[in-house]
Amino acid sequence: MFETLLQMIALIACGVGWRFFRPGKLSPEQVRLGLTESVYYLFLPALVLLVLWRTPIGLDSLKISLLAASGIIFALLVSGLACRLCRMPAGISGAIILASAFPNATYLGLPVLQTTFGDWARSVAIQYDLFACTPLLFTVGVLVAEHYGKSDDGSDVRVGFLKRLARIPPLWAAIVGSGLNLLSVPLDSNLEIILNLLGNTVIPLMLVALGLSLQWRSISIQQIPPLIVVSGIQLLLTPLLVWQLAKVLGLDGDLLSAVVLEAAMPSMVLGLVLCDRFRLDTTIYALAVTVTTLLSLLSLPLWFDLI
Repeated sequence: MFETLLQMIALIACGVGWRFFRPGKLSPEQVRLGLTESVYYLFLPALVLLVLWRTPIGLDSLKISLLAASGIIFALLVSGLACRLCRMPAGISGAIILASAFPNATYLGLPVLQTTFGDWARSVAIQYDLFACTPLLFTVGVLVAEHYGKSDDGSDVRVGFLKRLARIPPLWAAIVGSGLNLLSVPLDSNLEIILNLLGNTVIPLMLVALGLSLQWRSISIQQIPPLIVVSGIQLLLTPLLVWQLAKVLGLDGDLLSAVVLEAAMPSMVLGLVLCDRFRLDTTIYALAVTVTTLLSLLSLPLWFDLI
């Protein structure tokens, strides 16, 4: 696990270095946007289609989705209660709840699981994210963001986000791949090679993009309590809950470890989009992503050894 994280750190450091030294004519944000857009619309859908086409889909898939949803709902409730008890402002509360509930299940979870357990674990990360995290983000997550913030034009944007959910390329790739799998449609060897070539680019590009996403700002004393709330829920409480529920559902061995590691991932980068759209505190959310990502480099090996 330690060697795996060293590899991850090296690629994330490439993104951090690009943000610091700014080579070329493009800004770090432009480079990050180019990488994430290409992954989102081309490389990740190819990988999702390939993995779910070849991976047996059954009861374990349902268990993974149920555990992911349970972890997110638990984190939403606990973080909402913590924000209420601490009397945090609405903008900060919304950002903290989103950062606490939604893990970086694909951009960091996918490479960690694949390099730790092997190619079979890619399906765990993909199902954890696309069958639970992403749908909940664009439904429940949007409702949370709307409750604590407001849209730029003051209009009801829930419908717009629900339509956007239907236009998520990796989600459609997951549906198509699962359907072809369940129908036992054979995978053509030439198509498999093409999908493999596209899919193999996902991990390095996502990790470099993650490094480009990390924002280095000084942390004030007032920001420490919210960051403690996010880190405690995202890196400790949620994986602990998922671990216990997974044992109740009968998961064991490497599958149990993979699911718990997914639950222990740091905050999702995509939540920044909701913070921007609903005028939540984007600064505290960006800091939460950075802090939880750095802390996860210590907590993930501990969870792996503990399980």
